Amino acid sequence: MRIPVLSISLLGYVCALVSATALTYKLQPNEKACFFSYADQKGLKLAFYFAVQTGGSFDVDYSVVGPNEKLIMEGSKEKQGDFVFTAKEQGEYRFCFNNEISTFTEKMVDFEIAVENESRDARLPSKQGTSPEQHSALDESILKVSRDLSTINRNQKYFRTRENRNMSTVKSTENRIFNFSVAESLLMVAMAGLQVFIVRFFFQGARKGYV
Repeated sequence: MRIPVLSISLLGYVCALVSATALTYKLQPNEKACFFSYADQKGLKLAFYFAVQTGGSFDVDYSVVGPNEKLIMEGSKEKQGDFVFTAKEQGEYRFCFNNEISTFTEKMVDFEIAVENESRDARLPSKQGTSPEQHSALDESILKVSRDLSTINRNQKYFRTRENRNMSTVKSTENRIFNFSVAESLLMVAMAGLQVFIVRFFFQGARKGYV
């Protein structure tokens, strides 16, 4: 029973440190969409990740606005971004995507907003006979596992983004090949019809001259 209890404790400890929201949103042409996250105290770490999965040149405009409409960061025509900043004020933070650069193309944006609490005040339930050194070593191990999981998660998102973009390129190339094949077929039929017309014209002209 020790292993399940310890696993649940580890999971609860890690979840207490990070609060994240991962979404996929279809951004329509000329649309601006904003999403919100609340920092209940100063000093929290806000992590912001996004990647354009499909649509156009895989780029989008973005901005991050803090409380009192204070602009924190912005960018134009970015394919993806991964940022971490410290919440200097308590309040609501706004994360916006702007697709006004596209008139007809919709874009699929995959993004994640996470609020990370780096405070180590939360501790695992203590047990009689355990020393502070053991607790400290366990805390360090938990934080290392959390960092490794975050790295794995970011790598998965990166490969997913590459897969979606490569698949979009493959589909675009397939459509171009198909359209070129159809145009080539129509051109060959038109050339064949033109050749038949020219041959018939020559024979009709020769017959009239003979008569």
